[in-house]
Amino acid sequence: MHLNPYGEDAVVLAAELANRRPVSAEELLDRCRAAGLRVDGPAGPADLARTNALLDAWEGVVDAADERQRAERLNRMLAADSAHPRLTDHAGSGWHLHFRDDHQSLGALLCALVSVGTALHLAGRGMHRLGRCAVADCATVFADTTRTGRRRYCSQRCANRDAVRRHRANHPASGAA
Repeated sequence: MHLNPYGEDAVVLAAELANRRPVSAEELLDRCRAAGLRVDGPAGPADLARTNALLDAWEGVVDAADERQRAERLNRMLAADSAHPRLTDHAGSGWHLHFRDDHQSLGALLCALVSVGTALHLAGRGMHRLGRCAVADCATVFADTTRTGRRRYCSQRCANRDAVRRHRANHPASGAA
């Protein structure tokens, strides 16, 4: 997450963690590092608990009834977890903005990244750019990062499944031989 740690990568990481919640602090740490997040310390049970609380709140933003409610929920997250912006240069890695305090635990770091990243994603791409899969029996969360902003499904598999269902509903098989 070097280019923009608060942009698309943060909101995609939030969706991935929400859809398959880590079961241990070690798994959380491994998945964050695999996503490109620079983590300077260990992770413990408190980080996992804080991350799960963050994901509960974030899913509340995803499931908001309208844009105003989505903004209100996200503003509460921002107030609780972000800090004033500051320039930083992780020992020569390049100047960029942080909206968090230095030397935070992994749980606190994720709270700041996800809240600010989600705010930038929605403000920059549209308030409708978070959702759940349109397939009735799939509750998977997604962040719409498409060019057109019309994503309705969590995956191509679900999109195909729904297309087949609609086709079969509109073209019932003929029983006459």
